[in-house]
Amino acid sequence: MQTLLSHRPSTARKRSFAATLLPDRFGWLMGLYSENHQRLARLFAPHRLAVGEYVSSVGDGLDVWLSVQERHPYTLELGLSYEMLDASTGNPAPSAQLRCYLDAHMTEALHCQPGRDLWQVLGPLAPTRNVLQHRLRMNGFLNRWLEYLAGQGHSLATLQRVQVKTPAAA
Repeated sequence: MQTLLSHRPSTARKRSFAATLLPDRFGWLMGLYSENHQRLARLFAPHRLAVGEYVSSVGDGLDVWLSVQERHPYTLELGLSYEMLDASTGNPAPSAQLRCYLDAHMTEALHCQPGRDLWQVLGPLAPTRNVLQHRLRMNGFLNRWLEYLAGQGHSLATLQRVQVKTPAAA
């Protein structure tokens, strides 16, 4: 009986050599969050900005708006967009809603469609795989966009605070 138990084939799935070297999708997503945070911190240093609206202009006609919406002890809520509107929706496009985790040094793109939450894009009971793939796409887009903005010359030096006109002040 002992010999039968000791020679049972292993039911554990063996990982390929490539799978041991490459991160899984969740690990890849966490890496994107970290890289997004580093790029954003180098670009605009939002952790040093007060709550308010900022614009970065490098003379190419595509001004970038950064909105520091909320500041908490360990997180920042940001909006990032160009100063142009989508003809069909009237919303800024492209745009991204971001959450910076200051203690973990990670920045997550919450959504890239203004006014829409993740459940509105994917549906209320989306499978985990779909949610993960969507988050990978959004954060991959943010990563490339931040790299592009840095290449165009946007930086903390080109960022200026904008005084938003309120109806009472007008």
